[in-house]
Amino acid sequence: MAIEEAIIIIGSGLAGYTVIREIRKLNKDIPVTLITREPAYFYSKPMLSTAIAGKKEPTQLITGSCEEMALQLGITIFAQTEVTAIDIKNQIILSSSGSITYTKLVLALGADQIRLPLQGDAADQVISVNDLEEYRAFRERITNKKRIAILGAGLIGTEFANDLITGGYAVDVIDLASQPLGRLLPTSAADELKRELANVGVRWHFETTIETITHHQNALLIQLKNGVELQSDVVLSAVGLRPRTALAKLAGLKTKQGIQVNRRLETSAPHVYALGDCAEVDGLVLPYVMPLMQAARALAPNLLGQEVTVLYPAMPVMVKTPAMPIIVSPPAKNAVGSWETTTQAGGMKACFKSADGELLGFALVGTATTERATLAKLLPPVLI
Repeated sequence: MAIEEAIIIIGSGLAGYTVIREIRKLNKDIPVTLITREPAYFYSKPMLSTAIAGKKEPTQLITGSCEEMALQLGITIFAQTEVTAIDIKNQIILSSSGSITYTKLVLALGADQIRLPLQGDAADQVISVNDLEEYRAFRERITNKKRIAILGAGLIGTEFANDLITGGYAVDVIDLASQPLGRLLPTSAADELKRELANVGVRWHFETTIETITHHQNALLIQLKNGVELQSDVVLSAVGLRPRTALAKLAGLKTKQGIQVNRRLETSAPHVYALGDCAEVDGLVLPYVMPLMQAARALAPNLLGQEVTVLYPAMPVMVKTPAMPIIVSPPAKNAVGSWETTTQAGGMKACFKSADGELLGFALVGTATTERATLAKLLPPVLI
């Protein structure tokens, strides 16, 4: 027998819980059900890449159990429940806990770590961290180990490198790009980050990637394509995220890079919405906390019958690298202009400006991060 509910949320990450909190600000009584394949506890995913430096064990990152979240928010939770299909026509979710009928459905499915195909008899030893359960396994794996290799020098890889080096590990970072945070930072700012993390012990390997990973005595032997050999105890893959779209595709929803939604967070199917890392909002996939929060604030009133469009102001990203703090608001992909860099004691400011001097993006390093609020006010909105 189907369970009748008004609003169903699939996914218990920050996106799912944030939209529920926004709903409860507007309506305390409407029935809400959360379905998740995870244990449904609440934790801050961004803290996974800072927990070692913060001397936090994985269990200490949990701020609300499944039972506590259900009571606090007044919702029904189906934890460790796999959704197998969505019947759009009849508005029914098929899951390992039975069928559930929805009036409004929200997909907050998140994203998966991209895994590169690797060669060698130890290729299956490469691990990734995308949720707290995987992080537990990672922490167990590195216990009593000394050397960790990270594949990927993007946001996740760089933050983990800083955290692990602070925790006393030897860290190698490998990336095809010529610098860390290649998609976010101009070369001048990236060089500052690269130098400071190298000063605390991070070993960088740019413009190359892993050719093979093999077992060697009690370690892993990593052969890079540039001919360099490394030995490591653990290899962490952090090459990027891919929105989870499989369930949406199976249901017949329109997808591109992510699940396509309009400015009201509506998918191509009636009564079905999406937000967070799985969603492509008006052509944009922004896997950061601030866009998620903005989307949740717009989605909640839409679910309750109002008409609200999401607005994205300038949303600078803080890179959690205490060795060299960075705040970046990259220019839009199609922005035309150039970077202007100024240095100061303990920091650097890089501004991306149009030909007529309009500020379109910035990167602040070290002591220059204090200018975040001032410069953010000068940036054009991402979506208006």
